[in-house]
This record gives sequence, C-alpha cells and structure tokens, in this order.
Amino acid sequence: MPPDKFDPTFKEKVQRLHELTVYARWLVVGILWITLGSLSLWGWRYEISLLRSHFTWAALRYGIAYNRLPALGLGICIGMTTAVLVWQSRNILLGISATEQKRLEQQVCRICQQGASHPLWKWVCKLKIEN
Repeated sequence: MPPDKFDPTFKEKVQRLHELTVYARWLVVGILWITLGSLSLWGWRYEISLLRSHFTWAALRYGIAYNRLPALGLGICIGMTTAVLVWQSRNILLGISATEQKRLEQQVCRICQQGASHPLWKWVCKLKIEN
C-alpha cells in the first residue's frame, strides 16, 4: 500500500530523502577531491611550484596545455564542486522546484512500497521511536 501524501510524516520523509541527496552529492565531491584531485595536484606539483614563485597567466596556460590529464582532473573536481554549490544554493534561495519535489515524492513512495529491502528504507521510511 503506497503511503498517503496527506500523511503528516510524508513531508518529513521527503525532507529526509532530500537531505540524503545533499549528503550523497557532497560525499561524491569529497571522494573526487581525495582521489582524482590529489592525483591531479601531485601530477601538477612542478607547475604549482613554478607558479608560486613566478605567477603569470602564460605560465598557467602552458601548465594546462602541457599537463592536460592533471588539468582535466582538477577541472572535473572544480566543476562538480561548483555544480553542487549552485544546486544547493538554488534550493536554499528559491526552494526545491516542483519537478524535483514531485520526483522526491515518487521516490519516497517507491522506497516505502519496497520496504526494508530498499537500501534507503531505514533512513527515509522507518519511523523514529522517541521516549
């Protein structure tokens, strides 16, 4: 039986799923920086030391041009971080869009229908027992 959208705990479940989505996105960004970001910075260590002593835009451009793989890795990390920041800022300032809200509600319904076999069930649908 699907959960009723007028159930007082339904909005709380949707909010918990949204919070889990935010945490998951930041976890992905953190893992990217720890793995790909650190490897890219390690590959760029010589150029970084040169840029610290004599920074010019030409030196930065040549550092990117001749070390494309580390530059690509840093670009991915910076891009993902920026995307998550913009997404979360938009949600904070403007609220969750109607399509995103509907998607979250549908996902909560699916999670609650599947029950305890769903990996997110205990964080989204399981009721917290308070004393």
